[in-house]
Amino acid sequence: MFLGIDIGTSAVKSVVIDGSGDVVATGTAPLAVSRPRPNWSEQDPADWWAAVSASVRALPVETRRRSRAVGLTGQMHGATLLGADDQVLRPAMLWNDGRSGVECAALQAAEPAFLSRGGNLVMPGFTAPKLEWVRRHEPDIFAKTHKVLLPKDYVRLCMTGTYASDMSDAAGTLWMDVAQRQWAEPLLQACGLGASHMPTLFEGPAVTGSLRPAVAEAWGLDPVPVVAGGSDNAAGALGAGATGDGDTILSLGTSGVIFTTLSTYRSNPASAVHAFCHALPGRWHLMSVMLSAASCLTWACRVTRTSSVGDLLQLAEQAYNPRAELIFLPYLSGERTPHNNADARGVFVGLTHETGPGDLANAVLEGVAFGLMDGFEALLETGVAVDALSVIGGGAMSAHWGRLLSATLRRPLLYREDGAVGPALGAARLARFGTGDADLAEAFTAPDCRAVVEPEADLTELLGERRLRFRALYDELRFTFEGTST
Repeated sequence: MFLGIDIGTSAVKSVVIDGSGDVVATGTAPLAVSRPRPNWSEQDPADWWAAVSASVRALPVETRRRSRAVGLTGQMHGATLLGADDQVLRPAMLWNDGRSGVECAALQAAEPAFLSRGGNLVMPGFTAPKLEWVRRHEPDIFAKTHKVLLPKDYVRLCMTGTYASDMSDAAGTLWMDVAQRQWAEPLLQACGLGASHMPTLFEGPAVTGSLRPAVAEAWGLDPVPVVAGGSDNAAGALGAGATGDGDTILSLGTSGVIFTTLSTYRSNPASAVHAFCHALPGRWHLMSVMLSAASCLTWACRVTRTSSVGDLLQLAEQAYNPRAELIFLPYLSGERTPHNNADARGVFVGLTHETGPGDLANAVLEGVAFGLMDGFEALLETGVAVDALSVIGGGAMSAHWGRLLSATLRRPLLYREDGAVGPALGAARLARFGTGDADLAEAFTAPDCRAVVEPEADLTELLGERRLRFRALYDELRFTFEGTST
């Protein structure tokens, strides 16, 4: 048995896979996000640790007791600042925190190597500008900072006592030379930091330590090894079997991600496409990211007072009209690819007296699909060829949304077994591979495909026309958004 743990934004998920790679048990524990000011997004790292422990203990005792290794994954970019005694100095600023726009512009202008070596635009979601914001606005805390850890790596410290990270997650800090897979001192120095503030880098399957005896005892495990793991997106890709050149996944979680595996490094920072290391040696990936995907549905549930996302999706399917006039811009937390606009905001246009919850839900589903296509086009500009996308994440459960997404992206969508488990499965697979229990092909084989959604020609044409209106609406409104993130 092998245990995978995913420190997400809204929940921690733990899974156990057996010696054949099949999921045999899952456990979850919820997390809450604090938004103390507009465009701020924070969590208390102590809540991650409590939720991790709860999710592991939710697994059947006899199943988790047989685990031979643990793999970690989690939300990217979160800035966890620790003092010399490993105490957390402030709440962690999350991947969808947009407060650091001024710092982004300053870093980008001051250090060209963020593009040439880091391979990415400096954007508010990344870790580097968060530390620059702390340096400018909370200098006392910055001066006390001994280590900067990503969310899953803070959990690793609690588990093993070691400072370690993997290539895929660390690439999202903006402090790495992504092509060379190492920390880049000039990028760290631009933020007043050095390599001593960073954890040691490992490839995803490498062992980084073992469970502390007290943790092992509390969880009912032996002091088994803990491998480096990967970012949530990289681990999700490995859970779906995306290891070969051009293998692509669509992740429908809190955010929406299109992830394409590469055997060589390439980038397209001008369109806010992310270029990071994969969680396997000798592999990289390109990624388009929209900040609000399935989280838009959660928001729509709240404002329509619908009891659950499932009920909202049912209302949407019943009310669907592909010739509807209602348009939704899904930028509830700003946007990354391709706009790089932390000031962007959500908008409904076309409301009437007859508009109901199902109509609002369909506009949200289409708006997220259109936003994903904007990012997908930026990714395709790099020259990658994508024939189909494997769908993972909680949003993978809706056939209605899949129909809209396939028509918008103009590609078949592959719905695989255990797709809703996502990154936790990839983390468990890395643990299995890292202990030598399976070779690469066996450890990361693509799960069986349970359904394929093909683009429908008529719907593709109609949604293509509506997307033109969607794009025009953003272009018309983007100047009115300026300054809303401050």
